[in-house]
Amino acid sequence: MTDDPFTPPDPGAAAARRAYAALFRIAERHAADDAQRARQTHPAVLAPHEAVRLVAFLLSGAAQPADGEPGVDHADITAALTLLPRARAELDEVEAGLITMARGRGLTWQEIAFGLGLGTPQAARQRLARLSERLPDAAAQGAPGTPDAAPAER
Repeated sequence: MTDDPFTPPDPGAAAARRAYAALFRIAERHAADDAQRARQTHPAVLAPHEAVRLVAFLLSGAAQPADGEPGVDHADITAALTLLPRARAELDEVEAGLITMARGRGLTWQEIAFGLGLGTPQAARQRLARLSERLPDAAAQGAPGTPDAAPAER
């Protein structure tokens, strides 16, 4: 980041700062004490998907605010929306990893397609290919760029 007013801001750095600020805002306002953090999967750290879920649950009434907890405001909603791409990326990574591990454990593409609610083994292979393409460092983590071209009966 530069202080030069004539240098355009880096959109990636600005998005990262905004995502951090969004996560901090929701954690500070709605996960500040033990009772509030108990609503999360991991009570010590608020993950992006948990922050989004928390705001959605508070808005819908599925989670009740603690005594003295501020109500969800427009900035909280904007913060949750800011975190959606990160939450989606987390789920994409989990899904790609689970599919890869399922293949490693001997599940057929047909079984994986069934589990994902897809109609064909080809659709499951294509799903993994699309997920792998979206993951930023899939190659560095050893995730396949394209799934194996197993015969349809496998």
